Amino acid sequence: QVQLVESGGGVVQTGGSLRLSCAASGGTFNSYAMGWFRQAPGKEREFVAAISRTGGDTYYTDSVKGRFTISRDNAKNTVYLQMNSLKPEDTAIYYCASRLWAIVVVAEEYAYWGQGTQVTVSS
Repeated sequence: QVQLVESGGGVVQTGGSLRLSCAASGGTFNSYAMGWFRQAPGKEREFVAAISRTGGDTYYTDSVKGRFTISRDNAKNTVYLQMNSLKPEDTAIYYCASRLWAIVVVAEEYAYWGQGTQVTVSS
């Protein structure tokens, strides 16, 4: 029903920047809150950031506050994650996800998921 496709991952040096994109198709994009999660090898999936349906409310995990910015362009059915001042511990596969209504930080509450995009930060 709802398809999400992440892009923009890659390999960067410590202190570098990347902007991830998540393009949505199907459904009504502005009906969904959007979230970004990440998972490193051998680690549990971790919440990163979320944004409300209109983009007026955002939430970040403490480790990325001040470095990452989530945004959305409802006209383009796309959500972004701007990542600055990247650190090696940011290395992970990044997934976008969507759910109806309000922002939540629990992965199980998100109904739709993309395939992920790899972010590698080298030291």
